[in-house]
Amino acid sequence: MGISERLKEERARLKLSQADFALAGGAHRKSQGNYESGERSPDSAYLEGIAAIGADIQYIVTGIRSDVALTPDERELLSLFRAASLAVKAAAIGALKGGSGGMSSQRFVFHSDVGQVTNVEGDLTHEKPTTVNVGRKKK
Repeated sequence: MGISERLKEERARLKLSQADFALAGGAHRKSQGNYESGERSPDSAYLEGIAAIGADIQYIVTGIRSDVALTPDERELLSLFRAASLAVKAAAIGALKGGSGGMSSQRFVFHSDVGQVTNVEGDLTHEKPTTVNVGRKKK
């Protein structure tokens, strides 16, 4: 796979049209088509422009992915994460880990008195069935 194929692959990864990708690189749509067909090679000004919108220039040129190629929303997320307190970072990680799984259908059952507990941190693993009954039993 050559530069032209990797350039097209990066444009697709960023979900941009040829016209939008060309604009970011300071080129015309026709030039973008020439780059992707291998008829022309992009210059450094073009590569600098598309790098600003998250294109992985190292990958385009060498075929080796860079660890630092981020889309604009990924850069913003990383910037906000780095500036956040430890508690906010933990909440963000929890939201991202649990966000794609939907609501859990797991039931929890406790066979003892349950009081109010606040400010609990850490992992909790249940190896045995547990039931929670809330309220009094009806007679």
